[in-house]
Amino acid sequence: MTGRSGKPRGRAAKTRPHTLAVDIGGSHLKASVLDRAGAEIVPHVAVTTPHPAPPSRTLALLDGMIRTLPAFDRISVGFPGAVRDGRVLTAPNLGSADWHDFPLAAELARRWEKPARVLNDAEVQGFGVIQGKGLECVVTLGTGFGSALYRDGELMPHLELGQHPVRKGKTYDEYVGAAALEKKGAEKWNLRVRRVIDTVRTLLNYDRLYLGGGNASRIDFDLPPDVIIVSNEAGITGGIRLWDPALDRFFAAAGSHGDR
Repeated sequence: MTGRSGKPRGRAAKTRPHTLAVDIGGSHLKASVLDRAGAEIVPHVAVTTPHPAPPSRTLALLDGMIRTLPAFDRISVGFPGAVRDGRVLTAPNLGSADWHDFPLAAELARRWEKPARVLNDAEVQGFGVIQGKGLECVVTLGTGFGSALYRDGELMPHLELGQHPVRKGKTYDEYVGAAALEKKGAEKWNLRVRRVIDTVRTLLNYDRLYLGGGNASRIDFDLPPDVIIVSNEAGITGGIRLWDPALDRFFAAAGSHGDR
């Protein structure tokens, strides 16, 4: 509801600013609008990710999705690849080289006329689940393998573990991604996931590891007490944290992309 000035009033005003939260994944594109506390104003909408999914095709689908959602004041996006300064460096699971060096944050700010912030999708999900104590790692098991690392709640420089060799020349993406699950079957895939958990522990000495992504539900072995499976809803609701004042300096260094 708005007054004559066009500004929201009443209940709507108390829940603003509203954040459009977008989760770009290798299998699905998801989006919702969050209130100032990070709760979804409406259930998220989703469409299947096309393959290949170049920027033009992906953004056209997102345009259609946001037309079904309430108005928003700012944009948060989780992207399945390495992101620096709002620009995409890699998009290994979208099947298109056109993403390389694509200025996603700036393009969304221009396209939707709202300030935009973009991080790797595992980093966004992590912001929705971490406790902010010690060294916390987030791993997403989906089309590929996503990763994020935090120290006392602070995001560390992104480690693109998915593209790193883990065993017999295979990358994490190849070793425990969706294609490996389909090809090798659940039993062997679970053995691989168990090995990956141990490898990541040796590599990072984390205090807690969070497992997300669509295939985390396929894990059928008992996890160590410092490893937990988390909801994929955090891939959307974690988007509210991109606008925490503590991250203003981080994003300011990357360029404003319409921030105000």
